[in-house]
Amino acid sequence: MAPIVSTAIMSRRRRVFRLSRRMNLISGAVIIGLLVTVALLSLVWTPLPPAKMQIIHKLQPPLAFGLLGTDQFGRDVLSMLMAGCWNSLSIAITAVAIGGTLGSIAGISAAAIRGPFEALLMRICDVIFALPPILSAMVLGAFLGPGRFTAITAIAVFMIPVFARVTLATSLQAWSRDYVTAARAIGNTRLTISLRHVLPNIMSQIIVHGAIQLGLAILTEAGLSFLGLGMAPPAPTWGRMLADAQTYLALAPWLAILPGLAIALTVFGFNMLGDGLRDLLDPREASR
Repeated sequence: MAPIVSTAIMSRRRRVFRLSRRMNLISGAVIIGLLVTVALLSLVWTPLPPAKMQIIHKLQPPLAFGLLGTDQFGRDVLSMLMAGCWNSLSIAITAVAIGGTLGSIAGISAAAIRGPFEALLMRICDVIFALPPILSAMVLGAFLGPGRFTAITAIAVFMIPVFARVTLATSLQAWSRDYVTAARAIGNTRLTISLRHVLPNIMSQIIVHGAIQLGLAILTEAGLSFLGLGMAPPAPTWGRMLADAQTYLALAPWLAILPGLAIALTVFGFNMLGDGLRDLLDPREASR
């Protein structure tokens, strides 16, 4: 009787665990899907122009003037949040895509070539890790000025070694597999093996890591905008909205609370999506 009860309990726990893994993926996909919808909608419609100033209606609380009130210049907060969603997501996704592509190419190449090239790549990664993206953006801003290009470049440069190390580690594991040994035995070149055998087998790890890194990119972009190194005014960003709200925390706390919640929700959504994708795509997690 006891083994039957134990088996039933374990089966129930497995069902609960599988449901929780699916809920991570579904919750993250729903949150990010809604944010992307809002970002795309802001390109064609917002309640008011995000940069439109109405000083007579400044610092109006939510529902008093507009759904989420106005800021110190009378600009509609909801419209600014919607436009800031597009700016923040577009910068983060572009930077991660560039950094992920370059880093993955570097990691796969190092795993195929090995030797001095691998050692050189790791030392370059160490140097880049020593310069955080905010410091890199400050250096770039001194030459290029603040703007979208500066933010994307700073985040992408930081993402390259992150993806390079992950891709190198997973590629080295793939190179030790029997199917790679068989491919080498029949005379395939290292380039062919990397493209036909290694890359398809590590693509799931790259996708999962990219989803998780998008949350970090959102935080980094917000930090750059907070310091004035992101997009130049009057383009709204969540980080600049937080910076502008510092003076009015006691008088108009919603100016800081709303963009802060937007940043937190976006990071939470990407983290949930990354966890769900890892459970779905990684066979080791599935077996556990």
